[in-house]
Amino acid sequence: MKAITYTRYGPPEVLQLKDVTAPVPKDHEVLINVRAAEATKSDCEMRSFKFSVKWFWLPLRIAFGLSGPRKQILGGYFSGVVASVGEDVEGFTVGDEVFGSSGLRLGGYGEYVALPASYTIAQKPTNFSFEEAAAVPLGGLNALHFMRLANIQPGEKILVNGAGGVIGAHAVQIAKAMGAEVTAVDKTIKESFLLDIGADYFVDYTKEDFAAGGQTYDVIFDMVPSSSYSTCVNLLSVNGRYYSGNPTVVFMLRSLFTNLFTNRTASFAFASETKEELLALKDMIEDGKIRSIVDKVYLMEEVAKAHHLVETEARVGAVVISLLHT
Repeated sequence: MKAITYTRYGPPEVLQLKDVTAPVPKDHEVLINVRAAEATKSDCEMRSFKFSVKWFWLPLRIAFGLSGPRKQILGGYFSGVVASVGEDVEGFTVGDEVFGSSGLRLGGYGEYVALPASYTIAQKPTNFSFEEAAAVPLGGLNALHFMRLANIQPGEKILVNGAGGVIGAHAVQIAKAMGAEVTAVDKTIKESFLLDIGADYFVDYTKEDFAAGGQTYDVIFDMVPSSSYSTCVNLLSVNGRYYSGNPTVVFMLRSLFTNLFTNRTASFAFASETKEELLALKDMIEDGKIRSIVDKVYLMEEVAKAHHLVETEARVGAVVISLLHT
């Protein structure tokens, strides 16, 4: 099969399209013919081994490979078609169109991936293409996790900082579906995109400080690691909730004091990415509550371009790799 591989850490150009041996599914696994995979910030970080949050660098380096990557095919979020099923598999049949997460097994940048049927894999939304569906699991699962954790009530005000990323863009749509009034914070090029997918207000952080207007919020969902903790907490209303999707050590420590000594809460609980959550996202997509956030689609041969676009943050939505090749 064809797969995008890398054998050393470095710039996007270390990614190479090669012929590799296709995986053989075990009795409890499904073999998926991958049609599309999202090119994520995590993929770029694993490829270069440069992470925005530094505190877990050493354990990750040990886990993923000290001198080079142990897993040489990236891709944790994908869509495709079930090609075969193991003897012990229930719930999937050959020909099913699916989407989901391969977790730490990765492998989504290859034409085939074998995964346990128990993984977070579900039937693809009928109204999304393979490319659109591949862009859902990362952003959708993480956003749904935090929006449920926030227990958003109709009429509450939520600020999403870093709303133009794939997690933030899904959070905007899910919060709107829950009845919230949404303020999206990002840079100029993402304004029309965010207003189009449902944000009520947009703040361009390159031109103004989102804390300067005197507005308070019931919920702040923050995807920006460099945010000022005290600024965000001070923007919370009574009983307001502050959630970080990219927590720093400082956030973790200060959240303990906020939770113990104030009427506000702060949390960084990581998403577990469950099958139930993926099915909930599928229902929301088919009900028209979540729209596609795909910005650009690249062929396998163009993977370096895809990674460059993700790293420059010039994308407006998700970047997807089509597993078709010329």
